[in-house]
Amino acid sequence: MKIFVLAAATIALSGCVTAMDVPMAQTSAAQSSPQRIAQFEQDRRAILAMQGEYAVTFDFRETVAIAAGYELAEPKLTPAREVVIVVEDRRDFIMLQHLLLAGDGPEPYIVKHWRQDWQYRPERVLAFQGHDDWTVEDVSEADRAGAWSQTVYQVDDSPRYAAVGHWLHTPEASTWEPPVSWRPLPRRDDTTREDYDVIAAVNRHTVTAWGWTHEQDNSKLVVRDGETQELVREIGVNTYRRTELEGAAAAHAYWDATEDYWALVRDRFLQLETGPGRFHIEDDAEGTLLYGPVLDAGQRVLFGLDDVDAAWAAAQTFLDSQITVLE
Repeated sequence: MKIFVLAAATIALSGCVTAMDVPMAQTSAAQSSPQRIAQFEQDRRAILAMQGEYAVTFDFRETVAIAAGYELAEPKLTPAREVVIVVEDRRDFIMLQHLLLAGDGPEPYIVKHWRQDWQYRPERVLAFQGHDDWTVEDVSEADRAGAWSQTVYQVDDSPRYAAVGHWLHTPEASTWEPPVSWRPLPRRDDTTREDYDVIAAVNRHTVTAWGWTHEQDNSKLVVRDGETQELVREIGVNTYRRTELEGAAAAHAYWDATEDYWALVRDRFLQLETGPGRFHIEDDAEGTLLYGPVLDAGQRVLFGLDDVDAAWAAAQTFLDSQITVLE
């Protein structure tokens, strides 16, 4: 798959953009105005500028205890190295896959990490309801006009969260910020605590000349017995600083070897987004029920122990056992 490497400077609009550059389904008289076309092209360039090689820090800090007697958890600061690749670019839809490099040297261990899908003027969007339940909700014409949805998926391609917002561009940076949306517990908490059930988050992406940041303004909520109570607030800043990574070629080799397998996994979850609109995905904190087996099947493809069909047959067994479509 050809990867187009863009410098961060391509955020700024250059060249002449015409109505033909905006997807045909989006080109009403108002939507195809020069201003809307220019905005659409700037939006795309900002999203595509997130691909590349990065030194990353994940920094999460609880800030305000809301519940009486709650004691703030210790901050969590984690360094990482990631390669972000473009899996699909259909003009009004862009799929970015994150791949973690674990270990030093030219042949690091590659871990499939999170994925972000960007859809221009989305008609529907995922909404987490708590306790592993999801719905798919319609987006009003007013909310989708000129907007992009970002849908984030976990390492096994199960959904994590989604929201709809607009990009704002300045000479210095491009920023996308949607309203608050719910998401499941992050793995860093799901494996260690049981005192809350949902994160309500504002999810902000800012693309700059040196890389990009992913900021989160989080409220950790207890959702039980028909009531919702706020436990504590948290800020998160994930910083992606553009750099040349030793071992980046291994990430591309991993994806070349496994992308057909992961396409089948993605399609299984995407079927849920076009179905009745309500579903439940069960997993345990350690991932033994879902993400562990699904990742393991991908590793078998990578090392030539299974072909894609055999690996998918094994993974599908776990997926079907953990997914329930709700009427």
